[in-house]
Amino acid sequence: DFGHSSELAFVVEPSDDIAVQEQPLILYCQVEGIQPITITWRKNGAMIVDSENAFMLANGSLYVSRFQRVRGDGSSDEGEYDCMAQNHYGLVVSRKAKIQAATMSDFHIHPQNAVVEEGGVARFQCQIHGLPEPVILWQKNRMPVNTDNERYTLLPKGVLQITGLRAEDSGIFHCVATNIANVKFSREARLTVSGSHSTVYKDPMILVGPENLTLTVHQTAVLECIATGNPRPIVSWSRLDGRPIGVEGIQVLGTGNLMISDLSVQHSGIYVCAANKPGTRVRRTAQGRLVVQAPAEFVQHPQSISRPVGTTAIFTCVAQGEPPPQITWLRNGQILETSDHIKLKNNNSTLSIYGINQADEAIYQCIAENSAGSTQASARLTVLWAEGLPGPPQSVRAETVSATTIQVSWEEPLQNTKEIIGYVLHIRKAADPVEMEYQEAVSKSTFQQLVTDLEPSTSYSFYIKAYTSRGASKASEVTVVSTLGEVPAMPSLFIKVINSTAVQAMWEPSIKLGQHEGFKLYYRKVHLSQYTGPVLLASNVTAYNITHLDASMVYEVKLLAYNQHGDGNSTVRFVSLRETVERTVLNPPCDCMKDEQNNKTSATGIIIGIHIGVTCIIFCVLFLMFGYRGRLLMCKNVQEQLSTPQIPRSQRSAAGIILNGAARRDRDERDLNGKQLDMNELERLFPASPCQEQQDQAITPTHSPSAAHADTQVSTLPLDEFSIIEEQPDPSQKSPRGGSPAAPAPNHGPTNEG
Repeated sequence: DFGHSSELAFVVEPSDDIAVQEQPLILYCQVEGIQPITITWRKNGAMIVDSENAFMLANGSLYVSRFQRVRGDGSSDEGEYDCMAQNHYGLVVSRKAKIQAATMSDFHIHPQNAVVEEGGVARFQCQIHGLPEPVILWQKNRMPVNTDNERYTLLPKGVLQITGLRAEDSGIFHCVATNIANVKFSREARLTVSGSHSTVYKDPMILVGPENLTLTVHQTAVLECIATGNPRPIVSWSRLDGRPIGVEGIQVLGTGNLMISDLSVQHSGIYVCAANKPGTRVRRTAQGRLVVQAPAEFVQHPQSISRPVGTTAIFTCVAQGEPPPQITWLRNGQILETSDHIKLKNNNSTLSIYGINQADEAIYQCIAENSAGSTQASARLTVLWAEGLPGPPQSVRAETVSATTIQVSWEEPLQNTKEIIGYVLHIRKAADPVEMEYQEAVSKSTFQQLVTDLEPSTSYSFYIKAYTSRGASKASEVTVVSTLGEVPAMPSLFIKVINSTAVQAMWEPSIKLGQHEGFKLYYRKVHLSQYTGPVLLASNVTAYNITHLDASMVYEVKLLAYNQHGDGNSTVRFVSLRETVERTVLNPPCDCMKDEQNNKTSATGIIIGIHIGVTCIIFCVLFLMFGYRGRLLMCKNVQEQLSTPQIPRSQRSAAGIILNGAARRDRDERDLNGKQLDMNELERLFPASPCQEQQDQAITPTHSPSAAHADTQVSTLPLDEFSIIEEQPDPSQKSPRGGSPAAPAPNHGPTNEG
């Protein structure tokens, strides 16, 4: 059905034509559809009123009794005509038909006298413009040229070629141009053939090469190429892009002219004419461009559709041609204006109408047009509307819950609520186009919806529709609200020890952080409560060096990102500089390059230096491995001798282990900040030597029988970092450093020790 609207469509449309002065002209227009149908005509966009000169026939065609290029009042019958048809379903407009008057100008190129030696090549040309294109014929001595003579070649553009000249070819030549408007004769030219055929060598030369041509599909192209030389050159053709010319529809006229019949777009390209001296590589070339245009035609027509009120209607119209056609949409014959709910996409190939209502019911036309021609197709949109549908939902409200969540609520429509089967919430970023909208379905008994997975600091629009089995209600009022801002996420933090008094804090930029203005860096000794900082860093900074540190201390480094909404959660790392100092003392770096420096000029010295360096590295690695293994064995022996029970949680006393005099208080503060210190990390940061473990046996509490079957955990902590303090019921009594603990006191909960 070609996608045409069955209610109203064209069967015959007016076509381009060339009219003859003072002769009648008929423009055809035939429409089918549901009666009554009214047909009117326009010229250059203005309505044509019936008159003695132009009036409409009973079948809808337009009749011009005496076509005139210029009338007495200055008007003209030339122009673009189109036919309009209308019924109660809508209005359609035909393609534009271009009407021109038949004309013929004077010759602007006449044939010229020529004197050519026998055996040579003669060429005459005359040129004239006209509508339609004049047919040019040649006469010799006032008689038509004998076209049966294969030495005579007539080209469509008014060229006469004569090859292998003989004495009898001498004479007087002129051309005759003819079309429906007139007949005209050119001036005469004399051809003189002189002497006998020359045997002097002449290089090949192209007298006339191909011209650039622009034609339309199915026409015929003639590419001229005429060459001279002695011996007579061989003319050949090729394409500049290397593609084969082919054989179908290809013909050679005369000695080297290329004719291509029934042109297609694939024939477009640059054609090269070559004149070759026989038996040699000597050649001359000329080239011309052929452009083949194709009128616009539809690959996919728009289809008539029916849609309920409030839904989306989509029409698709795909056209092809050369050059690529431009697509324009009409609504009931008028240029379609886009708006918030009418969108054109894909180079106007797709028409989308969102939230349709009864005012959108019309006939929509797709006009495809390029320099080679135009075409049109139409389709009708029917809007389905049922009586008794619910009214729009009332009192739509939207409240911000968080940076990614908004609560939307509403009330029932005011009328026709019994048949409601549910609601649909329409959601869209306020800055996005309508086609980016998405929906969420809600049951009929629910009057609120929590919309999640939204973007922080972003405005969203919401509206509601009530649905029944017969269709949707009109949309509610639109409400717009913005989500809250969001603090940045936790950054990833890495600590690198530079030397015994400096470390480098590094982190990676990431989009997961969200919008942030910069970073805040804090650091402190772990036994202190006060941080140094914050050090404010820009958002593009990814590293910071912390210097002037105490080589014997363990440090806590904290990093967080911040923005206008506040500080994000922090990332905490611990670093021990004491281990760096110990490694420097116990494992001094060997001077592996000393021998190599002393033997720079000797190949033997270089080899010895390499061997010494490798040996030194091996001994360093072995020393570290055996030293670490020995420490693990000593720790294991001590742990087997110790059996400190884990006191049940319910029987723990208020006695606390004080880390540098402030550990419990620091731990409580860190707990409030949502951070926990990993025991494994503490054990790594505070390694115990075997001698210290022997001292710890003196302060280990007596093994309780009640904990005989409980899991035993032995913590080895250096005495220079810890003190054991036992709280007695009498606050004035305190255990001396290193003394034996008394009986455990009742558990009064966690105690902050300072």
